[in-house]
Amino acid sequence: MNKVRFATVGSNVIVDSFLAGAVHDERFAFEAVYSRTEQRGKEFASKYGVKKVYTSLEELAADNDIDAVYIATPNRCHASQAILMMEHGKHVLCEKPMAPTYKEAFEMIQCAGHNNVALMEAMKSTLLPNFEAVRAALSKIAPVRRYFAQFCQYSSRYDKFLNGEAANAFNPEMKGGALLDLGVYGIAPMVHLFGMPARVQKSETRMAPGGVVSDKGIDVQGTLLATYPGMEGIIMYSKISDSTLPVEIQGEKGRILIRKLSQMTAPYIEYRGVTARKPGEPALDYDEPLVEDIAVETITDNMYYELREFIDMILSGRIESAENTFERTLEVLRICEM
Repeated sequence: MNKVRFATVGSNVIVDSFLAGAVHDERFAFEAVYSRTEQRGKEFASKYGVKKVYTSLEELAADNDIDAVYIATPNRCHASQAILMMEHGKHVLCEKPMAPTYKEAFEMIQCAGHNNVALMEAMKSTLLPNFEAVRAALSKIAPVRRYFAQFCQYSSRYDKFLNGEAANAFNPEMKGGALLDLGVYGIAPMVHLFGMPARVQKSETRMAPGGVVSDKGIDVQGTLLATYPGMEGIIMYSKISDSTLPVEIQGEKGRILIRKLSQMTAPYIEYRGVTARKPGEPALDYDEPLVEDIAVETITDNMYYELREFIDMILSGRIESAENTFERTLEVLRICEM
């Protein structure tokens, strides 16, 4: 079996999740770790039995025994780090958003083409089996009239921000913020399922350290309205509040619900005008709708699916994913910049 030799750039919790998923693909070989400090790099490498530790990106890029890198650093770093790796012939799987701007993502895509290497945004949700199940079920509720998605999750770093500390998650210089960290989880599936909207309106709340509302601060929550012919998309996102509302895709024949957007958890259909009441049972004031479970079996360590797609790309000689295409990545960023 062909092995793809990987290095990770970054050593945070998302990298641990990525490596948990990688266990399920025998083609993955973990060979090197990059970290800004040698101590942190060695600590992380020792957890996984990895011998190579780099504190220089240039030295990692020059290592001919590394085929691919997984980049999970602050958004600001994505483009420069990915381009460096691709210019040295490395394939790049880059955490979402692939870049904080359309221009930077476009430059990354051009670099992949010039160097004939694979590049993919690690937008996990659109590669999960349940996402394909949702796509296949759209015809059952068609025509679709509304897409509603929310990702509101109180950040573990927000309290520090309220105390005046600007952690990376709330630092404008790191190009984070609620839209690029959480809002894209709602935008990407919308683009994958329905394409680019005709019009986009956006409202947002911005804050400076200390919790002061300021136009010069970083976006901490927002709402986006996307208009399509005969349909609208509503996306809510926040790093300063929680919500357990499910995602809803509403059609004239019913609605598809998804319990957690980023994980594509437990999708099911509720059919309009069709009840679960059995023949001969008395009608109630409100009959429960007929429900169809459309969830499919999914590996718990579900970052496996993005890795599988990426390794498939490398071994088949493709530079672009068939699902997380360059065009869709760029369209999401176009919407973010509207």
